[in-house]
Amino acid sequence: MTHPIRALEDQDEPALLRDQFRQLLRYRSLLALGVVVGLLGGGWLALGGEDTYTSTGEVSVRSATSDPFAAGASADKGINIGSERQTAVSDVVGTVAVATLARSGDRVEVRSLLSGLQVTNPPNTLVLRFSYTGRTPEQARARAQALAEAYLEIRRERTEDSIDNMVDGYRVQLGPLTEQRDRLAQQETGTTGDDVSSARANLIVSISELNRKISELRALDTTPGYLNKKPVAPENPSGPGLPLLLGLGGVVGLALGLLLSWVRLVFDPAVRSTRELVRSLGAPLLGTLPRERSTPGSLLAIGRGGSRLAEEYRAVAFRLAYDPSFAERRRLLVTSPRGDNAMATAAAANLAAAFAEMGRDVLLVEADLRTPTLADALGAAARNGRPSWAVAPGGRGWPADSRSNVDVPGSGAFTLIAGRRTDNVPRALTSTPVGVILAEGGRPGAVVIVLAPPVLAYADAVALIDRVEGVVVVCEAREVHRSDLERIREIITAAGGTVLGTLLHPGHGRRERRALRKAARRTGARPADRTRDEGPHPRPDGPGRGGPPGDPTETLGLRTLDPGGDHSGTAGRR
Repeated sequence: MTHPIRALEDQDEPALLRDQFRQLLRYRSLLALGVVVGLLGGGWLALGGEDTYTSTGEVSVRSATSDPFAAGASADKGINIGSERQTAVSDVVGTVAVATLARSGDRVEVRSLLSGLQVTNPPNTLVLRFSYTGRTPEQARARAQALAEAYLEIRRERTEDSIDNMVDGYRVQLGPLTEQRDRLAQQETGTTGDDVSSARANLIVSISELNRKISELRALDTTPGYLNKKPVAPENPSGPGLPLLLGLGGVVGLALGLLLSWVRLVFDPAVRSTRELVRSLGAPLLGTLPRERSTPGSLLAIGRGGSRLAEEYRAVAFRLAYDPSFAERRRLLVTSPRGDNAMATAAAANLAAAFAEMGRDVLLVEADLRTPTLADALGAAARNGRPSWAVAPGGRGWPADSRSNVDVPGSGAFTLIAGRRTDNVPRALTSTPVGVILAEGGRPGAVVIVLAPPVLAYADAVALIDRVEGVVVVCEAREVHRSDLERIREIITAAGGTVLGTLLHPGHGRRERRALRKAARRTGARPADRTRDEGPHPRPDGPGRGGPPGDPTETLGLRTLDPGGDHSGTAGRR
């Protein structure tokens, strides 16, 4: 049954949108690239293109009328403004305008002239707006005016042609009626005179009506319209200016950057959010470590005043202390997925210091027997010595000689058992002395923390899981892959362990990596390189010297003392 609160969280769409937006912001380089491309495109359009100028004139269209002041007269009588707009951009108007411009020295073809013309009609008006875009202000003005006047001229000619055609038609009808009237005038005698007079009167009425219509047509006002607004030469280039184009370019570039970030996010195998991290590993997120500029060579954050990183480690330690899975056996395995184990090393050391600060008897065991670096990383904080709580009843000490006491300023101390290089790592990790050390977690008030190599790089962590059970995975969210977390969960579960949670590390910034490289150059070769040169055998001056070469129990300084006093290395699983 699904928990209702978790179901509500899964269905929280605003939270999902915020999460996705934060994921897109991870790819700041792509967003910056998109914005830069957009700004460059806007600047190129503004500065690289040729300046153009637009001049506008307005023509008021009217129909022919005999008395524009008569009651009921309408200016839009018989006008279809859509058809008039098509006429204004027709080749006929263009031909007339070309002839007019040619007389003033501007020779242009009809098609080229009409390509710069735009005619619009403001809503609910009988006005046509002629806008012409040219290379120079004077060219735009002259051509806009020539096109507007050509449209008026074409409309006047068409109106006059219509009137002439109608007058010619009326005159054709008038000719036969006049001839018939003249014949009837000659026959107007005798008994039939009354009938002839009546017919002649009817013809006279028809002739008068035709003459009246002809007179009305001749009296029509054929003015096609008025040029209400004459085109003038523009002072500034048309189109958006440099600031507007840069703004539009920035917006388009940002959209392009978001698209590129989304594509990158889709094909990114890395963990995209904390929800996905928790779902892939099947364990809660214990904490997210803040980025903090630390002193080069300083591994412990706990002990530094005002450290946010130290407070986060303390919070994680308190959370683990009250976790039933951990509180039962108090043994913890700290590891990382793959690659550099520096993040897990820092987490293990600081968790040990946090538990020591809580009053626990902490034993930190380094199970990295290939490139052990923990003792050198702790530096002056680790000193040889045996804490008072590290003495078993009866005076018998720990079954290890490579231990040291690590003092944490203002917090207490914990015991460190540092690792050593060995050839047979699996045999050393499964030996009986290692089991004796890890079993110390069962003592009241004791905590055992084991630092293991990356779980996907070596099988060392798997060899210890059956005796430690609780595992904390330290990873960097931008580096770990979802498939790696799923594989880690399967490996730990199959080995009988439990993933207590994950700890997100912010990774090292550019300045921090530079400082670490400088510190490494000052101190010489890395510890792993020094131990590699020394070979797999223990150093002569180190703890546990004198043991047989290649003895796996010598790796951690693990040599048990049997009752007879014989020093013998034992190995084997519990």
